[in-house]
Amino acid sequence: MPEGLIVKALSGYYYVKPDSAASEDTVQCRGRGIFKKKGLTPLVGDRVIFTPTENGEGTVDELLPRETELIRPPVANASLAVLLFSVREPDLNLQLLDKFLVHIEHAGLRALICLTKGDLMDGYEDELIAGTVQLYERAGYEVFVTSSLEGRGMELVKEKLAGHISVFAGQSGVGKSSLLNAMLPGLTLETSEISMRLGRGRHTTRHVELIELGNGAYVADTPGFSQLDFLELGVDELSPCFIEFAPYAEQCKFRGCSHLHEPACRVREAVESGAIAASRYEHYVEFYQEMKDKKRRY
Repeated sequence: MPEGLIVKALSGYYYVKPDSAASEDTVQCRGRGIFKKKGLTPLVGDRVIFTPTENGEGTVDELLPRETELIRPPVANASLAVLLFSVREPDLNLQLLDKFLVHIEHAGLRALICLTKGDLMDGYEDELIAGTVQLYERAGYEVFVTSSLEGRGMELVKEKLAGHISVFAGQSGVGKSSLLNAMLPGLTLETSEISMRLGRGRHTTRHVELIELGNGAYVADTPGFSQLDFLELGVDELSPCFIEFAPYAEQCKFRGCSHLHEPACRVREAVESGAIAASRYEHYVEFYQEMKDKKRRY
């Protein structure tokens, strides 16, 4: 039986690209009833075994083992997350960026930071963004400044996506659809104007779909998020999501150190010496408190 990749799920149908397909042709499939009985839901990104039917459609018979599974957005087998935050319109929000990074680290994906709308920078922003790039590169992330309008950084980002299923995520209105349109000429994803009053865009993406970039890369164009919560995360899981803490946390005097008030905390010492950025540590403390407050509420 043929194997393939689910590239779109919509209204109870799964659109499967067969491994044998040289073109962009997909087979519209229904899932077998056994999935419902087992409590399984095929996801975009799932590799599947399917059976073609006489009417040119098909049936998804089996889900092959998943490497990763995201709940929001619902995508299987993603290995890379591209976090898009704009330089301006809306202004760069580092607290929200750090919150996204926590969720991506917890999901087990590799994060790539993409700062969009580089064409809007002036002299002051050049210096500000250079500092931001340095901050996150020191923490251990790859950072790119891009401009869909000027074509800046497009090829570099595309190279990084090769061979991966990637999730594009970030604040609404930062230019996710514009970036994808620029990377794949001929693609016409709907883009939205920014509301200057609210400082954010309308959500233009209404379902999850994989977009093929032609170099073994698939990108999940997913709905934008304006906020995230920490309900699925335990407070003891927060520290490992700040990846630059790891070498210092191993040397803390107390096992399970919260890095807030314990004596001989190597993480706090690293913050004081400048080895860990103060802004990242401040966000860690904020998130820790937010998680504690939410757990008490629920």
